[in-house]
Amino acid sequence: MPPRSTPTARQERLGIELRKMREAAAMTARDAARLLGVDPAKVSHIESGRVGVSEDRVRRLAAFYSCDDTALVDALSAMTYEQRGEGWWEAYRGVLPASMLDLAEMEHHATYLHTIQITHAPGLFQTEDYARTVFSFTFPRLPQAELEARLAFRMERQRILLRSEPQPFEAVIHEAALRMRFGGRKVARAQLEHLRELCERPSLTLRVIPFRVEEPIGSGHAMYYTGGPVPQLDTVQIDTAPGVSFLHAAPHLRKYRTLFAAVQAAALSPSESRALLDSIIREL
Repeated sequence: MPPRSTPTARQERLGIELRKMREAAAMTARDAARLLGVDPAKVSHIESGRVGVSEDRVRRLAAFYSCDDTALVDALSAMTYEQRGEGWWEAYRGVLPASMLDLAEMEHHATYLHTIQITHAPGLFQTEDYARTVFSFTFPRLPQAELEARLAFRMERQRILLRSEPQPFEAVIHEAALRMRFGGRKVARAQLEHLRELCERPSLTLRVIPFRVEEPIGSGHAMYYTGGPVPQLDTVQIDTAPGVSFLHAAPHLRKYRTLFAAVQAAALSPSESRALLDSIIREL
């Protein structure tokens, strides 16, 4: 099988973790190649996500590297091509940016989700009209066909909220985002009412940072945190000017865990947040 030209973020992550494991054991790619009976170039391709790897090989490599973290090895084994099915997002490959598909795949496999939003409702919480307004003001403007594809994709991503056992999702939203009238009063009100309905779901927790908080906590730090089966496999997604970035280095994960904890502490309780949301709805 030829190397993949564009591995997914999940495929790349499996390779990165195998490389980290090898380097921690002070082994070379040639050492790993000898164990597997392959060319060192293939090990390089595995570690870049360009070539798939079987569960058996993951476990053999982990044993060879003297990795005794059973939970991590099991989690990596579940990421192999033998365990991976074709997700619904693959229907959008070549239609939408690969990073959007990577995000949907990470959401699908996440054990929990955290987000901080300062100016918008979280993507998975957006109504169709609200999302259309957001996408309509992307610069440069999107072609109509791509706008419709992005809208359909976002609505389909929301299916994870309807699972029989959805993963826990905690969102911290600044009051500023709740008072933005994207799309006009009618669209904004419908969006707030949708958020209020979501508050009743036991798997979802919504907290609001009120204007009265004097510290700039969370300012400029919108982020989306997807929890992995083990903490080492967590991922942070942030939007930057060049595009979407996925962060998973240990220092980055510690930083954003600390940030989320600080934002949680500054935000209102879930019941207080619902009361503020109700107040804003009445004002509209």
